[in-house]
Amino acid sequence: MDKAWRPPMGWNSWDSYGTTVTEQEVLDNAQVMHDRLLPVGWDTVVIDIAWYDPTARAHGYNAKAPLVLDDYGRQLPDPVRFPSAADGQGFAPLAARIHDLGLRFGIHVMRGIPRLAVERNLPVPGTSYTAAQVADTTHVCAWNPDNYGLDQSHPGAQAWYDAQVDQFARWGVDYLKVDDMQAPFMDREIDAYTRAIHKAEQAHGHSMTLSLSPGTRVPTTHLGFLRDHAQLWRISDDLWDRWQDLYAQFARLARWAPLQSTGHWADADMLPLGHIGLRAERGGDRSSLLTADEQRTMLTLWAMGRSPLMVGGDLPSSDEATLSLLDNPALEEVTAGSADNGEIIREPVESGDGQGRKVSGEEIVWRALASDWADGTPSAHADGVYAAVFWTGDRPRRVRTALSSLVGLDGADGAWTPVDLWRDRTSEPARISLEGQGADRELVALVPAHGVVWVALDPR
Repeated sequence: MDKAWRPPMGWNSWDSYGTTVTEQEVLDNAQVMHDRLLPVGWDTVVIDIAWYDPTARAHGYNAKAPLVLDDYGRQLPDPVRFPSAADGQGFAPLAARIHDLGLRFGIHVMRGIPRLAVERNLPVPGTSYTAAQVADTTHVCAWNPDNYGLDQSHPGAQAWYDAQVDQFARWGVDYLKVDDMQAPFMDREIDAYTRAIHKAEQAHGHSMTLSLSPGTRVPTTHLGFLRDHAQLWRISDDLWDRWQDLYAQFARLARWAPLQSTGHWADADMLPLGHIGLRAERGGDRSSLLTADEQRTMLTLWAMGRSPLMVGGDLPSSDEATLSLLDNPALEEVTAGSADNGEIIREPVESGDGQGRKVSGEEIVWRALASDWADGTPSAHADGVYAAVFWTGDRPRRVRTALSSLVGLDGADGAWTPVDLWRDRTSEPARISLEGQGADRELVALVPAHGVVWVALDPR
């Protein structure tokens, strides 16, 4: 079975806690995932950036922070925020507790080597080199001050990555989110990190998924390289709970969805749903500012585009409405069990009189075929078709889609049953119907503002 055989589904601490999450908060979220979301596919818990910074704070990074490092300059968890990491145990105890819940454990790490390791000129494990010799002090991240780059022409650079990732494998880390890799695109760094993962996997018999960030202007022409080196790669900059952020992902996912393949996934970024901003990078303590319809749009678009699903809201304090969205089994069914996914219609709708007509929104239709999962699980809608009818305008609209565009010209006059995949998650009246006869049959959807009607068309 390929690593990341389906798009991963999990929780990431960034949208709620930024750089400041604690061990107990991670465990509390893991417990909710185990109790409520694991049965429908959510199985990964990820600690985001700065777990090694004892001075971490909301809204920014700390220059010259006294990072917690071992004798070789490798990052260690801050033992105040992560008490089980005391005495050099690292994340091994916490990873074991996450694994005991049947979940996978992930962490974030920055490209390069800590500046503090270079200042101390610490040794590179297994070599005669030092951190100052392998660092590239001009090759730095534009937005985070923790690290210098590595001089990939120096043999000690690979050795340092090898030692870092080997430690992660010994801790039991299953998922590595490696940042500052794609904007600009760091092909030599990605290659070096991939080689380090392969060495650690062979040494410890422990598989690790590689997720690359950020995704600013990542082109599809890098697809072959990305598939050869990673299981996930971001396709946008950080996404937050704003309609304009969500709207921008329609075009990106339309571009990448036809290129998704088992084990290798374009990632539309975290889902800022539920209770976010507690101690986060952007905004204050709040529930997601996306409307309920926009939240369903986001989840549906990500699923139809087969993007990884990483929710950012604090699960224990999120409301029941959010958890009810997340525990919809259709999310895993479509991300794991669909094929030929893509946008098939995108049309602007004009309104106004002849003197001042303007675009009031777009009708966007996605389609995917139901298929058995890569692990052999039968499709929930065998021989069926998934369809998502989106409307980006700010007033509800009745959208008509020719049935033949969804099920094919030969199947348009067949017997089909539309199943609303969000129907039991909302109190709204039925919003879909099939109208007309033969080749003129249409799927008619009453779509809310910034909303979606998501259906499975099952053959009778």
